[in-house]
Amino acid sequence: MRALIVAACIAVTGCGPTNGTAPAQQTAPARSLVVITIDTLRADHVGAYGYSAAHTPTLDRLAREGARFTHAYATAPITLTSHASLMTGRYPAGHGARHNGMRIDLKTPTLADTLGASGFTTAAFIAAFPLDRRFGLIKGFHTYGDRMPPGRNGRAINERPGREVVAEAIAWLASHRDRRFFLWVHLFEPHAPYGDPSDPRHLPALARYDEEIAEADRQAGRLLDALEPVRGSTLIVAAADHGEAFGEHGEIGHSIFVYDTTLRVPLIVAGPGVSAGRTIDGRVSLIDVAPTVVHQLGLTRFDADGLDLSSALTGSTVPDRDLYAETFAPLLDFGWSPLHVVRSRQWKYIEAPRPELYDINRDPNEDHDLSQTERVTAAAFHDRVARQSTTTLQGSTAIDAEARARLQALGYLSGNPGPPQTNRADPKDKKEEAARLAEVTSGELTGKAHERALRAILATDPENPQANLRLGYVLLESNRCHDAIPRFESAVAAHVPSADAHLGLAACEASERRFDAAAATLRAADRMEPDNPVVSANLGIVLSDGGHPADAIAPLQRALTIDPDLHQARFNLAIAFARLGRRGEAATTAEELLRRLPPDAPQRGEVERLIRATKND
Repeated sequence: MRALIVAACIAVTGCGPTNGTAPAQQTAPARSLVVITIDTLRADHVGAYGYSAAHTPTLDRLAREGARFTHAYATAPITLTSHASLMTGRYPAGHGARHNGMRIDLKTPTLADTLGASGFTTAAFIAAFPLDRRFGLIKGFHTYGDRMPPGRNGRAINERPGREVVAEAIAWLASHRDRRFFLWVHLFEPHAPYGDPSDPRHLPALARYDEEIAEADRQAGRLLDALEPVRGSTLIVAAADHGEAFGEHGEIGHSIFVYDTTLRVPLIVAGPGVSAGRTIDGRVSLIDVAPTVVHQLGLTRFDADGLDLSSALTGSTVPDRDLYAETFAPLLDFGWSPLHVVRSRQWKYIEAPRPELYDINRDPNEDHDLSQTERVTAAAFHDRVARQSTTTLQGSTAIDAEARARLQALGYLSGNPGPPQTNRADPKDKKEEAARLAEVTSGELTGKAHERALRAILATDPENPQANLRLGYVLLESNRCHDAIPRFESAVAAHVPSADAHLGLAACEASERRFDAAAATLRAADRMEPDNPVVSANLGIVLSDGGHPADAIAPLQRALTIDPDLHQARFNLAIAFARLGRRGEAATTAEELLRRLPPDAPQRGEVERLIRATKND
């Protein structure tokens, strides 16, 4: 405890022809809606999509009970951008969140506020920081569960287990399933690092990735079991935000490139008005989800870039059209050129400094670039990109310092595009560098391998602030503070956009009992992030441990004002009161902490001992 450190079917413009298919019999609209998104889930690693090694019985059952889209695509290989497209039905330029950390345009209608205005009670339960409420997807949700657990060394935790997310969702369902509701549950398991990279079984990353998919599927199953009393009247959508690359096209992870390893996603719809066992082969996008479910729920047309695919759920074909996707991660993370995609029935075109063109019917793996032999086709697609979206960013791309740091901890660099340029690097020419950085930031490397990779980066780029910061924490966590301090000092001098470097440096200084130096470091961090409760709590701990418990009271109380559930701060506040001889306040503070701790929290015994000590003369 001491360390902190969705009336009948309504025709919707743009639904397209039915190609002679007889209209489906009208059915009552769905009463409620559940959307399950599984982060970083490749379609080709789900059993219903033909993957024989999959352990995905929940998704496979949903596919048998409903409709499975075989060619569904994200609008970007990026968590926030893709989820924003799903929730607004807009391409990225239409909602504004073109990279993680960029807030959606709050004037954009969302599925949640449309349903909320129609009498639905709405709730979302989120598993990772890229979807934090500050980025705008809270818009329209009456409940938005996005609190992350406390972390080690004073650093914020940026993801949480799916079992915790689903437990919150099930508890919410128990008191709301008698009403019309919209529930969104986000699961993060398949995101890197996959499981425990230090697992003694020494499983390869792909095997651990599959295990994480299986865990997400289990948690989705728990949610659907809880939904059983109202399952017959509930529309269920299961999807991913993007896929994941394991070396295809030289990519590790996702966000930099726009090949289908990261753009193709599973999309399954089941429930009222959906034909069971239906397979839909037409090309669709996540922007189609919102207008489709709104229609299935019996509401009026939803203003979106996407199409209402309701007729396809019962037998009609999907209208033919171009689909668009993009990534601004190369620009915003590295200063390289962004990438833009237009996909037609036959072709996929990637707008880049050196454009790429693939015949995706004959070459689904995108191995053979035909841009030089099909120049007329490529030129036509270049013009179509310009009609779909601007190729430059407009407005602010600013990301606040704390958000940038927390995204970096998840492997998203979220840097700055730098000054405008017309000759930015083609990401294809930087794939080795991108892959090396992805290995370091993914969390897949542990122990000595992680340390060696960081030192290799620093050998060619000694002042690299992120590498120094990460290496500092590697050294700190292995009790090598003497070597960690210069790394943290270098990161501080480079103005790393967060308090992480200061927190690490202060932890080392305190471990050497240099409490005055640690307090000075934390005061500098407090000036940088004055509303960061972790910084404030650590300052209080250092002051109390350094012999100044009276000075510790104010920063510890300020931390609890910002975050009342920062348990380490409350524990150390009780310690500070006890050191001052204020036993009644110490006992009251510790008792309040005990009431807030979960029944199975391992810290309860320590808190109980403190209470007994403060009540004994």
